[in-house]
Amino acid sequence: MAEILLSLTIIGVVAAITLPSLTGNINERTWNTQRKALYARFSQALSLMPNLNGYGTLHAAGTSTDEDGSVTSVDAEDDAAMAFLTEGLTKVLKTTNLCDYDALEDCGIPDTITAMNGDVLSNFTTSYNTLVAFNSMFDGTYNASNADGTTTSYTYSQLDTKAAAFETANGESILVYYNPNCVADMQETGWHYTQPKMCANFVYDLNGNKGPNTVGKDIGFITALYPSDPVVVAPLPMASNAGSSAQTEAGALCKKQDSEARLPNRDELSAMFYNRTLLGIASGGFWSGSVISSGESGTAWNQNFNTGYRRPGTRSSSLNVRCVRR
Repeated sequence: MAEILLSLTIIGVVAAITLPSLTGNINERTWNTQRKALYARFSQALSLMPNLNGYGTLHAAGTSTDEDGSVTSVDAEDDAAMAFLTEGLTKVLKTTNLCDYDALEDCGIPDTITAMNGDVLSNFTTSYNTLVAFNSMFDGTYNASNADGTTTSYTYSQLDTKAAAFETANGESILVYYNPNCVADMQETGWHYTQPKMCANFVYDLNGNKGPNTVGKDIGFITALYPSDPVVVAPLPMASNAGSSAQTEAGALCKKQDSEARLPNRDELSAMFYNRTLLGIASGGFWSGSVISSGESGTAWNQNFNTGYRRPGTRSSSLNVRCVRR
């Protein structure tokens, strides 16, 4: 009997040690499968839409002058994100519920989210229910200190838009940030802001309020850039930077961090900037894997997370490296 009790005790201890790890691995595989399936459905649906911009009405409060010269006030109006859903996305993607910006929780959007860096984003449905609240650099100024003691200001501004949300037929909860004035890829050769390229940014929760409500697990993002022939990306970033290096060495840093990791392409990196709140990345310049010209003296695209600008940089220069998994 003593031997049996000892054996059961050992089995219990081993189970207590291994079960959490086993359960975590199962959950991660499940989330990864769901994430890929959701991305496939969104990619197909968005490709069926004639365009991703121009939905709804968006204007700030102001005044208008009538023919007789009288001036009347005009209230602010913003139904852009909801119009994008009702007039566009829901026609190509099965949904079960739509929620306005002041009732996001009714679509299962959690009120508390843990960012990838461990920050707790409290009151998420009320504190982050507009595009600018989610990422201040859609209407903000960053003052950069130069080596000579001067300051350079980088300012980007656009009209704010209220978020909307919906639930899919598969039970996912989706938060939508929308830019009705998004523009096409202009094939720029110099630095430019990437904010105008974003048409729609979707923050998904694969299992609603069930938890753990953590970015990189059940919560992630899908971003659609460019209004026609959209590029749809859903990078799964690593939890931390791989370090800093020349762009030519950055890929090796990713492989060292994780055998399945790689450098994000320039649109994936821009999506990570749009979602910097979820990742906990407030600043820094990061290399992409999108090469413009080869060789150490060649150039590649990098993304600045302080300002939102994308620019070509010499590949031998050192910048931060944040890798993504396939």
